[in-house]
Amino acid sequence: MAQSAGKRGFFRGAFDALIEARQKQVRSYVNGALLMLDDETLRAHGYNRDELKRSRSVSHMF
Repeated sequence: MAQSAGKRGFFRGAFDALIEARQKQVRSYVNGALLMLDDETLRAHGYNRDELKRSRSVSHMF
């Protein structure tokens, strides 16, 4: 039973959705940890406190 290149299986789609959800969760966690740093350190490493706050404010189920 061959699948066409454009069609993905159920388990592959579920796995991809799981990976995407975990990536969002990790991004939120890391942004929260970065927000504990002072503004000077954030700036030195190329981060902006306002951007980190906005991206962390996105709510996730887990």
